Amino acid sequence: MAISGVLLLFALCVLPGLVSARTLGNPFHIQGRVYCDTCRCGFETTATTYIPGATVRIECKYRNTLQLAYSVEGETDATGTYNILVEDDHEDQICESVLVSSPVNDCKSADPGRNRANVVVTRYNGVVKDKHYANNMGFFKDQPLAGCEELLKQYLNYDQPQ
Repeated sequence: MAISGVLLLFALCVLPGLVSARTLGNPFHIQGRVYCDTCRCGFETTATTYIPGATVRIECKYRNTLQLAYSVEGETDATGTYNILVEDDHEDQICESVLVSSPVNDCKSADPGRNRANVVVTRYNGVVKDKHYANNMGFFKDQPLAGCEELLKQYLNYDQPQ
């Protein structure tokens, strides 16, 4: 009789706790790059340089209220690449990589079209890897480099009228 009482207590108290406990799993590794748009054209070119020491933040917001639920910052390495660890699964939240600052004096103005990137921070979408990639983000150089006009002609494939 005592054994059946212990089993009943176990079934009523311990099993529901085990079932509802979340497995934390490995942290997510969010990776991306930060660049200086040296031609101020709004996209990466062969003249683009990558910024070491730039600060990037991962923000996750509640989908319904857009209130901040999670935030963590990191810095880019010598190649302009950031690798930021994000704890927990943010299944029903909107998460983004966001530019915070650039250490380059003449490249501190964030490109409004490339200053943030959506990132997936959940395992409930079929992706099983820990490493997730964000689109590259950029700052504008204060003044375009000499030679950018010629470079853009190659990208846009047109001739200036004489």
